[in-house]
Formats: sequence, C-alpha cells, structure tokens
Amino acid sequence: MFTADQIKAAHSKVKSGADFPAYIREIKALGVTHYEAYVTDGHIDYHGADNYTARVPARYDPLLIAETSKIEEFKAELVAHQQGKTDFLTFIRMCATCGIEKWAIRMDKMTCTYYDKAGNEVLAEEIPQ
Repeated sequence: MFTADQIKAAHSKVKSGADFPAYIREIKALGVTHYEAYVTDGHIDYHGADNYTARVPARYDPLLIAETSKIEEFKAELVAHQQGKTDFLTFIRMCATCGIEKWAIRMDKMTCTYYDKAGNEVLAEEIPQ
C-alpha cells in the first residue's frame, strides 16, 4: 500500500494546476482510491483499499476560511490556476478567501468536488485523463 512519503514525492512535482492531472494519475497508480484535502492547514487524508488511510500532516499555518462562499470568484480563479497562472499556495489562499473548506477527489469517477464550510457542494469537475 502507498505511504505518505510516496504521496509527498508525487505532490512535490506539482508546480501549478496544470500539473494536477499527472499527479492524479501517479497517485491512482499507487493505489489511492480517493482523498480529501483541507484548505485550513493543508492536511490531506488519502484512502485506499480495505479502509487504508495515509494522512499527510498540516503543511502551513492555519488559514481562516470565509463564512460566505464567493462561488463565481472561486470559479474564475480556479480556471486561472488550472491554466498554470498561480502556484499552489496562492490557490490555497484564494480558496480560503472564497469560502472553500476542502475538496474531495474520487479516482473511480475522476472527479474533484469543492465544498464550503457548511459541507455544501460548490463545484464538481471532471479531472482530465
């Protein structure tokens, strides 16, 4: 089964949103079935078969997540990030400002779903393969 160190090594190759699809393919090959990434402090819970979970601990000091979602602003900034126009920490700060608490990736459906603080789905996207 995969380890947190393997996940970190794969993630270290991601410099912008443009690198994200390759990252997903790599961790899927390691056996990751789904994961949740938390904007607040950057910890991520990676899940595999047989209820296996590897947690990558917090990566930065806690951020305050806005109470109210700014969905249209988030969508516009997400597109810019996916085009490689912003780095990961800029993306994270934007998520916090726009009220995004986490995103969840499902490898079986190749989707990324973003959620607000209340647990409401803000946006679901297909991940390019």
